[in-house]
Amino acid sequence: MALTVNIYYTGTDGNARKFAEEMKDSGLVERIRAEKGNLRYEYFLPMDDPETVLLIDAWENEEALDFHHKSPMMKEIAALREKYHLKMRVQKFTEVT
Repeated sequence: MALTVNIYYTGTDGNARKFAEEMKDSGLVERIRAEKGNLRYEYFLPMDDPETVLLIDAWENEEALDFHHKSPMMKEIAALREKYHLKMRVQKFTEVT
């Protein structure tokens, strides 16, 4: 059962965008996209909130997402999130067929 996770990263002084740019420039985004079970990993900029970045993260199933959450990449992501002093709001959706 596929699932999608929306993560809203919010900061100040453009830090959310800087975080997303560093995620991409460091190669972390491509490494996550290459993980087994990843269907989508994309950042978007909400038009009405310049201090927030939306990540849409989709996975084939809960097991693939759990494996990702246990990967060493999560420490790298957490370190970048702390570097940019970001807050997170998470929404999780399960595909019903």
